[in-house]
Amino acid sequence: MAITSSDFFTRGVGSDWLEPAEPEELDRDRLMRLLEAADPVEPDIDVALALMDLVRDDLTASGTGGGESLSDQDMRLATRVLSRVVERAGYEFKLPFRDHTSWRAWWNRNDGYGSWQARRELLGGLFDETYACLIAAQDQALAETLVEAISPHRTLGWPEVDAEVNELRRQFSRATTPQDCAAVGLVAVRVTEALSRQVYVHAAHGALGEEEPRISDTKKRLGSYIGAKLPGKGNEELRRLAKTTIEAAQAMKHRGTPTRTEVGIAADAVILLANMLRRLDE
Repeated sequence: MAITSSDFFTRGVGSDWLEPAEPEELDRDRLMRLLEAADPVEPDIDVALALMDLVRDDLTASGTGGGESLSDQDMRLATRVLSRVVERAGYEFKLPFRDHTSWRAWWNRNDGYGSWQARRELLGGLFDETYACLIAAQDQALAETLVEAISPHRTLGWPEVDAEVNELRRQFSRATTPQDCAAVGLVAVRVTEALSRQVYVHAAHGALGEEEPRISDTKKRLGSYIGAKLPGKGNEELRRLAKTTIEAAQAMKHRGTPTRTEVGIAADAVILLANMLRRLDE
């Protein structure tokens, strides 16, 4: 389930069923962590949308009769973190005020005095455009999933390889920045190394008298394995396909600022390679 604005509050508990639960409070520790770095689980886009809901709802409450949940101090922290997370997601967002007190002063200077509807419209002008951009980016990220194999099996049946492929899908699903995309490239390489450990047996696939190649020498190990499984001129194109896939994954590892499209292509190719090797193993 995606993160929501309520996830930024601590859950109040009572000592027993007779004692009322403590009121929920803003989880300031979590917000401070978000100020310093991205959430380890939730993508920045999802966090930004949840924070926008939190801040906008509270400003709407204070602008239309009261009932806000955040103090001025908490609102200053929330708006600061919101700007930082939106920036990490690739957009720009900064409010012209910091808290409820400065929000009231701002609406009075901008024709919001005496009208709740005017204040709602002022907030719409501040939030709507960026919110729509984040929603569109979230929809795109959900649509841009990696390739699924034609095989009816949900997994390859190779635990280490399956674990790395799952991590590859997870990393790609949340990749928005060049740093995120570089991390996807690293996982793609790890998939090829897991395949290298899984399928290559030096006694069966290595050259006579040659030392066993390192696990990380995936191009040589997997090339030798595929060459043994698909010998002859008739299989030259399949051997070349595997070689190109491995090279593409290695290239993503060393590229400084890969794009989401580039790492997506490399990740798709690696998943197809894994399924290709699984078929050869059968």
